[in-house]
Amino acid sequence: MAAEDRSVLSRPASPPDVVVRYGPGEEQVADVRFATGAAGRPVLVLLHGGFWRPQFDRLHVRPMTEALAAAGWTTVAPEYRRVPGRPDLTVDDVRAAVRAVADQPELAGRPVVVGGHSAGGHLALLAAATLEPPHVPVGVLALAPAADLGLAQALGLGDGAVTAFLGEDAAARPDLDPVRLPAPEGAVRIVHGTADDIVPVQVSESYLRQHPAAVLTRVDGGHFAVIDPASAAWPTLLATLEELAGSR
Repeated sequence: MAAEDRSVLSRPASPPDVVVRYGPGEEQVADVRFATGAAGRPVLVLLHGGFWRPQFDRLHVRPMTEALAAAGWTTVAPEYRRVPGRPDLTVDDVRAAVRAVADQPELAGRPVVVGGHSAGGHLALLAAATLEPPHVPVGVLALAPAADLGLAQALGLGDGAVTAFLGEDAAARPDLDPVRLPAPEGAVRIVHGTADDIVPVQVSESYLRQHPAAVLTRVDGGHFAVIDPASAAWPTLLATLEELAGSR
């Protein structure tokens, strides 16, 4: 396989319009970008990836959220605690960040699509399957998600990232594994690069076998093509978001 194009991870981007707090902790903050012409569209809560590890943060999705704002999508990109072996901190933060959208005056009353890339895709699927009304997202956009923790662990993805995240075997935490949870209430759309050698597309295919109502769209490119506004996969991502907005 060709080497993964990681250029989007270090590409400069403008700062967000505002950084809001959804909890008292240092990492319980979120970048917000407001889009013009976004009336009627859901707010996209976008969860960054990085195999749940502390060295990877939300800054690397700023080029993506900048491009999404230009395309008419208001985004909330939360940071969340990433403490190896303490996954419940991460999951609690993600749920709190989604719930907090309703507390923002500019966003209150708007539906939410929760999205995420890689480990963030895992967290998006998990949050959508476990949040309770009135905070249930209307849809999920999972980009190259680690959607099956058991399989991701068996494949050794991220040099043992699943075991490091959970602090134990994936089989011990079915409550954190989207493939073992009920399907989210809203529409689920997955976009995955066929040349992805970080989270292979077979991980998404495994999720689809358990949740056949989800839709998987395969695109050319690797793991980071699905978050790169300069990639050939970007129009597919935008079209998928439009589909989710129309599925409400």
